[in-house]
Amino acid sequence: MTAWFWLVKILTTGMGETLSDFLAHTVGPVPAVAAAGLLLAGALALQLRLRRCAAGVYWAVVVLVSVFGTMVADVAHVALGVPYAVSAGALAVALAGLFLLWHRVEGSLAIDRVTGLRREAFYWSAVLLTFALGTAVGDLTAATLDVGYLLSGLGFTALIAVPAVAARARWVGPVAGFWWAYVLTRPLGASFADWMGVSRARGGLDLGTGPVSLALAVLITAVLALSAVTARSNRRA
Repeated sequence: MTAWFWLVKILTTGMGETLSDFLAHTVGPVPAVAAAGLLLAGALALQLRLRRCAAGVYWAVVVLVSVFGTMVADVAHVALGVPYAVSAGALAVALAGLFLLWHRVEGSLAIDRVTGLRREAFYWSAVLLTFALGTAVGDLTAATLDVGYLLSGLGFTALIAVPAVAARARWVGPVAGFWWAYVLTRPLGASFADWMGVSRARGGLDLGTGPVSLALAVLITAVLALSAVTARSNRRA
């Protein structure tokens, strides 16, 4: 995984958080969840039909997973009254169970081995759970524990460096290090996006979830374009 991948991943997590909040407040939670679910199903069906990696389709699915995963965690808390600590614990157990099943069936959790429908099903199920888990953990630290969005983001920034250091020191394998970092990108990106978008009364900059979502979409597009240009330059060299 290159630095471009991680940068886009963090940006998509932030966009998923603010776009989810924007849609929930503008069109309503039920229509927003239904629309996000239908768009995700369509994009995922297209992704599963492709026989090659198409960056645009892949990242479109990731953004929609981010939006839908955020809504799942938020609905559990707001509509059903489930505390973030409980949902975070339940989602962590569910993700661990999925990883165990995936490893038992396929023998590896390495993403370079994700080929074929069954492995992709495991992969995208894990991605959805990581987004929902990251949402619950981020809201748990920022709201329930009253750490605030900015300090939460800074804390997750420090934590995401741990798997990189641990992998370099060979304390953990590259696959475990990847998924550790992958889970942490969600609360990291979402915390900073919330900090920029929410009101000052909630500890944010009050830029608005809509404008922040639009700015992140532009950044994602620009970074993907730059990464494509860089990849072509490297191949020519």
